[in-house]
Amino acid sequence: MRVELQSRAAMANPQRFVYVLNSTSDPTRYYTGLTSNVRARLAEHNNGSCLHTSRWTPWRVIVVVAFASEDRAMAFERYLKSGSGCAFAGRHFR
Repeated sequence: MRVELQSRAAMANPQRFVYVLNSTSDPTRYYTGLTSNVRARLAEHNNGSCLHTSRWTPWRVIVVVAFASEDRAMAFERYLKSGSGCAFAGRHFR
């Protein structure tokens, strides 16, 4: 049984998620993003609402990392989009 304890501050500020997607139509394509709702964001990617990913639909989630702080989530997303972050993702997520 999993028990989650949340403070009032945590409930007021929802978690942020950094996610990595993989295109099922072109398995060499990956996309990294940031959201507070992974399911809704995946649906947007798959219905073509996102200009950057609409050419390679459908997408599947391969990694989700949760952060309590939006600043830390944004920093991790920026890192994954950098050269060394892409190499890290290639070794650990793909």
